Amino acid sequence: MTDDLRERLAAVRSEVGKAVVGQEAAVSGLIVALLARGHVLLEGVPGVAKTLLVRSLSASLALETKRVQFTPDLMPGDVSGSTVFDAGTGKFDFRPGPVFTNLLLADEINRTPPKTQSALLEAMEERQVTVDGVSRPLPDPFLVAATQNPVEYEGTYTLPEAQLDRFLMKIVLDLPAREQEVEVLVRHAGGFDPRDLSALRPQLTPEQLRAARASVREVRASDDVLGYVVDLVRGTRSAPSVQLGVSPRGAAALLAASRAWAWLRGATALTPDHVQDMALPVLRHRIRLRPEAELEGVSVDAVLRSIIATVQVPL
Repeated sequence: MTDDLRERLAAVRSEVGKAVVGQEAAVSGLIVALLARGHVLLEGVPGVAKTLLVRSLSASLALETKRVQFTPDLMPGDVSGSTVFDAGTGKFDFRPGPVFTNLLLADEINRTPPKTQSALLEAMEERQVTVDGVSRPLPDPFLVAATQNPVEYEGTYTLPEAQLDRFLMKIVLDLPAREQEVEVLVRHAGGFDPRDLSALRPQLTPEQLRAARASVREVRASDDVLGYVVDLVRGTRSAPSVQLGVSPRGAAALLAASRAWAWLRGATALTPDHVQDMALPVLRHRIRLRPEAELEGVSVDAVLRSIIATVQVPL
């Protein structure tokens, strides 16, 4: 049963590859987030298929997807929903917002004010929405895939640490290699329409996804590996160029993502290699560098790689 679930998730990767060229690491990261019940922040310049990636994944998983284009005038109720007076019945009815879905694509999340950004906090953390004192559970599975552009700052609102910490991982989508870019044009020349994903077929049902999640929880983690996760996280707090290190919540997130990655790789026990593979995407958005380090051009990823290289690995 477990092997069949892994094969189905491998088929999901292949199905997404029919629409998205390259970005295998991003696809794997999204699958890990689904298995670990986490959310993903996708960062990349316009045109690197952030939105197409999420839509393709949804089509390959038979999940309901809704998209919200975040803008400066978007209100919290536009995301979570609101109560509306029904003149026919004389009662107030709740109209669910787009957050009531399996996969929410929050496009350009940094273009909306903090008040609306915070409307996602309860949904992401508690898996429920409270409107007018009534709490309503969200569907299961539920994942927020938010995108942001790293080069445009005019008219944007930086995500606060409390919001960033709710994302299991931050995945950076780089520009494709020349061969991949040629393949993109070959597909477009052959008639590929990124707005039409009807050719993609679901490879995994929500029930099978829940079964896969249950299998992930069976991946063993020894005390030595748990200590290694803690040592990596504590290393971010003492690094000279770091102003704000990773919190205990970040350590729990690194453990969850690493176990999901280990399960995908066919392992029954967590190893330091699995933890190292997940360290950058899970921790990079939970660190704030000192201003002087940023002026010197130090990057968060470089700091994390240095910590990984110096923290002792258990035998």
